[in-house]
Amino acid sequence: MGQEQSSEYPQDIKVQDEAQLGNVAHDWVAKLKPGDLVFLKGDLGAGKTTWVRYVLRTLGYSGKVKSPTYTIVETYEWDDRLLHHFDLYRVADSEELFYLGMEDYLKRDALVFIEWPEMGQGVLPEPNWEIQLTADVRDPNARLLTIQKHEKC
Repeated sequence: MGQEQSSEYPQDIKVQDEAQLGNVAHDWVAKLKPGDLVFLKGDLGAGKTTWVRYVLRTLGYSGKVKSPTYTIVETYEWDDRLLHHFDLYRVADSEELFYLGMEDYLKRDALVFIEWPEMGQGVLPEPNWEIQLTADVRDPNARLLTIQKHEKC
């Protein structure tokens, strides 16, 4: 089973600062469906956790949003919503994802965001979305976002 790219994607969007990043996240959230899997790619400090924080705020979550760098996963549950945010940067072997119960996280209608998805290669299913965040070397506040939607066949 393969994937097709949506006709309106990929989208390349340049944002000048964190506020603009938040605006783009706010607009993009309307496209999400329960159970969507989102891969977040980018160097350290590119804004992956910031993106998730804006998504959560847009969806109505008002609690603290923490980076899952050391915990590997942070789960946010509010109202009738569920979002799992993974950071696989410290995963040494993709087999570790079986021990974390990754399959259980993916079976529900939760939204799942995964930073450093390449660390789960061979174990993770194909995503519904891929978002690449790239810092602008000339402007430390600016980011280039490439948003790609995959239609599962």
